[in-house]
Amino acid sequence: MSAMKFCRECNNILYPKEDRDQKALLFACRNCDHQEVADNNCVYRNIVHHSAGEFTQVLQDVAGDPTLPRTKEVRCAVCGHGEAVFFQATARGEEGMTLFFVCCNPSCGHRWRE
Repeated sequence: MSAMKFCRECNNILYPKEDRDQKALLFACRNCDHQEVADNNCVYRNIVHHSAGEFTQVLQDVAGDPTLPRTKEVRCAVCGHGEAVFFQATARGEEGMTLFFVCCNPSCGHRWRE
């Protein structure tokens, strides 16, 4: 696996760069003119540690996410709070999209779906 590389001249990060003439991968500094040939063609590797069918956890922090829409037309069945954040996602084992709600009461965070 490739690790971050740093410039030998100025200690800034080296970024991947293509040398089209030589057909080679380089790491180049954006601060000075230092470049070095990559010893491995792997720039980034993403390792997934869970199965694709695993249900994605809904975090309680979504209630504080300002980018998600909110509604006051539902009531939490646990605490009775009248505001919830909602979003659509696919539920495990089901086709199509499901509407998920998360209670906006910070001490509750109850999740339900329609």
